Amino acid sequence: MQYTSRIAATLLTAACFALPAAAQERGTKEEAKAMADAAFEHIKKVGTQKAYADFTTDKAAWTKKDLYVMVYDSKAVVLAHGGNDKLLGKDMSAVKDGNGKPVVTGLIDIAAKGGGWYDYDWPDPISKKMMAKSTYARKQPNGEGFIGVGIYR
Repeated sequence: MQYTSRIAATLLTAACFALPAAAQERGTKEEAKAMADAAFEHIKKVGTQKAYADFTTDKAAWTKKDLYVMVYDSKAVVLAHGGNDKLLGKDMSAVKDGNGKPVVTGLIDIAAKGGGWYDYDWPDPISKKMMAKSTYARKQPNGEGFIGVGIYR
C-alpha cells in the first residue's frame, strides 16, 4: 500500500512540474510577429525557393516552441509549412474552422489589408482539443499571399 502511495505521489509531483513546462512551450504574440517578420526578410535575402524549403525543413532555425512559418499564395495554395510538409502544393481555400469561419482565405484578406492578426479555432497539436488560435499574417515580399505564424490563446 505504501509503495502504491509513493508511486501516486511521484506521478502527481511529476505532473505538477510537467504542466507548467508545457505551458512555457507556447509562443507569444510578440514572438510570432517577430518570426513572421524574420521570414519576410529571409525571403528577400535568399529568394522564395530556398526560403520556402528552409521554412518547411529547417526546424532548428524556423521552429521555436510551438511556432512555425507557413506561406500561402493568393489562391490559398501552400508554398511552405513548418508544421506539416504534407500540405505543400495543396489548395486550402475551402478550409474552415469548427465554427465555419474561413481560415486561409481570411488570412489572405488580412495580409492584403496590410497585415495583422486573424482569430479562429483550430485543433491544438498537444492536447488534440479545439482551441482559440491567432495567426499573424503579412504579405510576402512579392506582394502575394501571406506569410503567417500562429499562437494558441
